[in-house]
Amino acid sequence: MNEKTIEDQTRLYLYDLMNTAKEHGFKTDDVWEFSVATNSERLKLQKDYYPTIATKLFPEIMLQVFHGIKARLNQSFNKDEQQLDKRSVLAGELSYLVAYNPKRPRT
Repeated sequence: MNEKTIEDQTRLYLYDLMNTAKEHGFKTDDVWEFSVATNSERLKLQKDYYPTIATKLFPEIMLQVFHGIKARLNQSFNKDEQQLDKRSVLAGELSYLVAYNPKRPRT
């Protein structure tokens, strides 16, 4: 994968985040949480929260897109996110990047 693909995926995901936030009336204190997830974890998050933004990414670019999104949103990494590496993405079959707002559970 080349840098253009990573940049394109990052911009597209951010565009979806901003549109969804505007569409659902997010306030300034509403922030997106991110999860690098398996298919079953993605389904659970989509079942538990609304809205969610999920996209399937190649494992080779997952971490670069994830880091790019967090950097552009000025969000810091938690301990689990810092420990993610390419090997753990491949071994854990983590193929989805999911954004959700924990303040907005599905009712």
